Amino acid sequence: MMDAPVATPSHTLLELCTNLQKPLYSNARFTAQLVHCRVIKSGLFFSVYLINNLMNAYSKTGHALHARKLFDEMPLRTAFSWNTVLSAYAKRGDMDSAREFFDQLPQKDSVSWTTMIVGFKKAGRHRKAVRTMGEMMKEGVEPTQFTLTNVLASVAATGCLDTGRKVHTFIVELGLSSNVSVSNSLLSMYTKCGDPTMARVVFDRMVIRDISSWNAMIALHMQVGQVDLATAQFEQMAERDIVTWNSMIAGYNQRGYDLRALDMFSKMLRESLLSPDRFTLSSVLSACANLERLSVGKQIHSHIVATGFDVSGIVLNAVISMYSRCGGVETARRLIEQRGTADLKIEGFTALLDGYIKLGDMKQAKIIFDSLKGRDVVAWTAMIVGYEQHGLYGEAINLFRSMVGEGQRPNSYTLAAMLSVASSLASLGHGKQIHGSAVKSGEVYSVSVSNALITMYAKAGSITSARQAFDLIRCEKDTVSWTSMIIALGQHGHAEEALELFETMLRERLRPDHITYVGVFSACIHAGLVDQGRRYFDMMKNVDKIKPTLSHYACMVDLFGRAGLLQEAHEFIEKMPVEPDVVTWGSLLSACRVHKNVDLGKIAAERLLLIEPENSGAYSALANLYSACGKWDEAAKIRKSMKDGRVKKEQGFSWIEVKHKVHVFGVEDGIHPQKKEIYLTMKKIWDEIKKMGYIPDTASVLHDLEEEVKEQILRHHSEKLAIAFGLISTPDNTTLRIMKNLRVCNDCHTAIKFISKLVGREIIVRDTTRFHHFKNGFCSCRDYW
Repeated sequence: MMDAPVATPSHTLLELCTNLQKPLYSNARFTAQLVHCRVIKSGLFFSVYLINNLMNAYSKTGHALHARKLFDEMPLRTAFSWNTVLSAYAKRGDMDSAREFFDQLPQKDSVSWTTMIVGFKKAGRHRKAVRTMGEMMKEGVEPTQFTLTNVLASVAATGCLDTGRKVHTFIVELGLSSNVSVSNSLLSMYTKCGDPTMARVVFDRMVIRDISSWNAMIALHMQVGQVDLATAQFEQMAERDIVTWNSMIAGYNQRGYDLRALDMFSKMLRESLLSPDRFTLSSVLSACANLERLSVGKQIHSHIVATGFDVSGIVLNAVISMYSRCGGVETARRLIEQRGTADLKIEGFTALLDGYIKLGDMKQAKIIFDSLKGRDVVAWTAMIVGYEQHGLYGEAINLFRSMVGEGQRPNSYTLAAMLSVASSLASLGHGKQIHGSAVKSGEVYSVSVSNALITMYAKAGSITSARQAFDLIRCEKDTVSWTSMIIALGQHGHAEEALELFETMLRERLRPDHITYVGVFSACIHAGLVDQGRRYFDMMKNVDKIKPTLSHYACMVDLFGRAGLLQEAHEFIEKMPVEPDVVTWGSLLSACRVHKNVDLGKIAAERLLLIEPENSGAYSALANLYSACGKWDEAAKIRKSMKDGRVKKEQGFSWIEVKHKVHVFGVEDGIHPQKKEIYLTMKKIWDEIKKMGYIPDTASVLHDLEEEVKEQILRHHSEKLAIAFGLISTPDNTTLRIMKNLRVCNDCHTAIKFISKLVGREIIVRDTTRFHHFKNGFCSCRDYW
C-alpha cells in the first residue's frame, strides 16, 4: 500500500510560483505544471491568491493557454485574474484573442486598458494602440504614467505630430508633465515626429532630468545637424552611460565628423569605465572606413579580439566593411572564409564588392556578386556602377537586364548609372529604354535621375529632350541640374540660351560652382563671345570667390585662340599663376593651326612636348600646321620624328547606331560588309552635291598629293561613310546621329551641310568639342567651331 502524499505548505508553493516567473528559471513550464498538481492535491485550489500567482507564472513564462485553462477552472475570480489572462494573450502577441477576452471583462481598470495598449504597441499596431487610449478616456478611466509612455512610443512610431500634441495636452491636464519618464517619452516623441522646438521646450521645463533626458537631447541635436550643441550638452553632463557615448560617436559618424567620432571613442576609453558595445564599435569602424584609415581600423579590430568581444552581427559586418573600403579586401575575404557567411549581412558583402571594384578587379567582384544570396538593389547597383566606371558598358547593360528580369526594382542610383552608360555610348535607344524604366518605377522625378536624363539626351544629340527633362524636374533644381543644362546648350550651339539660363540661375539665388563656370566659358568659346567670357571670368574670381583651376585657364586660352586673338592667348598663358598643362598649350596649338600661325604654333608644341613627350596630338597638330601653310618638308620631318620615336597618331573613327547596333567606320574603310553599297551611295551623293555648288576643300588633306587623289580621300572620310550607311539603313526623314573621336574637318563640315539639304534630313554630328546640327544646308555652329 502506497503512502499518502505529503501536503505542501501554501507558502512553499507560493515561493515556487514566484521563482517560476524569473527569466532564467529552467524547465519553467514543467515545474509550473508540477506546482499546479501540488495545488490540487493539497486542496489549495480555492486559494484565489495562490491560483492567481500560479496563473501569473504561466502568463509570464509564455504559456497563455495554460493560464486560460486555469482561469476557466477557477471557482472565484478577481480583477487580477482577468488581467493576468489578458496579459498572457498580449505577451504572446495574440491581440485578436486578447481583444475578445478584453470585451468579456466585467470591469476594465487602468491595468486592463494599459495591457491592451502595450500589446498593440509590441505587435506593431501603433495606430490601434493610440485609438485604444481614446476609448479608455471615453470610458472615464484615467491613464497611468506607464500607459502614457507606451502611447507616446506608438505616436512616435507613426510620426503623427498632431496626435502627439493632443496627448501632451492631456498629460498637462493630468499633472504628469513633471514625471521624468513621461517627459522623456515626450522628448522622444517630438524628436521622432520632427518638432525639435517643442522637444527643447519640454527639456527646458523639466525640473528633474535623468541620463535619458540628456541622451534624448543629444540625439535630437545630432539628428538636426546641430553638432556643436550636442557636444556642449555632452560636456554639461555629470553622469554618462553607454547610450550617451554611443549617441555622440554615432552622431559624429553619421554627420560626417569621422575624426571627431574617433577622438570621442579614444576619450571614452581614457575617461570612462564603460566598455564599448556593438553599437560603439560599429560606429567607430564606420568612421575608419569613411576616412580610409586602415591602420586605425586594424587597431580597433585588435582591441576587439584582445578583449574577447563577440565578432558577430553588426560588428562583423562593420569589420568587413572597414577592411573592404580601406583597401584591405583580401583581409576582409579571409575573415569571411573564417567566420562563414551565415552572420554576414548584405551590407558586408556589398562593401567587399565595392572594395574589389575600387581595385579594378571586376572578375573577383563578379564572383562575390554571384555568391550573394538575396541580393538587394544596393548590391545590383554597386555592380552596375562598377562596370560603368571601368568602361564595361555591355556588361552593365546585360546586368541591368538580369536585374529587371529577376523582379528587382531599380532605384534612382541604378537608373542614374544606366543613364550614364547610355551617355557614354551616346545611345539614344538605350537611354530611352532606361527613361521608360524610370517612368514605370516613379524614379523619373528624382533629381539625380533627372540630371542624368539631361546629360544622356544631350550627349545623344537630342537637346530638345534634354531641355524637357530639365523643365520637368518637380523638386527644386540643384546646381548640377542647372550646370548640366548650361553645358548641354553650349555644346549644341545654343550659346545665348546657355548664358541666359546662367543668368536665370543667378536670379534664383543659386550659386554656381567651378564646373558651372566651365560650362559658361564653353558656351562663350563655341559662339566667339570673348567680351562675355572675360566678364564671367572676373565674376567667378571677384563675386563668387572661386579660385580658377587649370580647366578655367584652358577655357580662356581656347576662347581667345578660336577668336584669332593668338597673342592675347599667349600672354594670358604667360601670366597664369599656375604652371600651364597639356590642355592649355594644346588649345593654343590648335588655334595656331586654324589661324596658320607657325611661329607661335612651334612654341606651343615645344612647351606641350616638354610636359608630355609622347603626345601624338602635338606632333599631328604641328605637322598639320606646316602642311596647311604649304611647308611640306617641315611637315614630313615632324611625321618622320613621330615614326622614329614610335609615337602613334590617333586614328580617326566615326560611328552610328542603327537598330541598337553600333557600326564603326575609319577613313577609306574596307571592313564593313556593306562596303560596296556604302561607297556607291557616297559617290552618288558626291556628284549631286557638287552640282549644288559644293567645292571639295582639298586643303583639308594635309599631304602633298594629286588633287584627284585628295578628292577621293575626302569622299571617303569616316563621317561621310557613316552618313552614307545611315541613309541606306534607315527610313526617310530619320535623323542621323554620327559620333566622331576627332574634330570634324572643314571639308566634311561643308559637305554635310549640302548633304542635309540634298536628302532633307537632320544630321547630327558630335565631335570632340561640340555637336553640329546640320539641317537644310545650315549648321547650328554657324560655321564657328
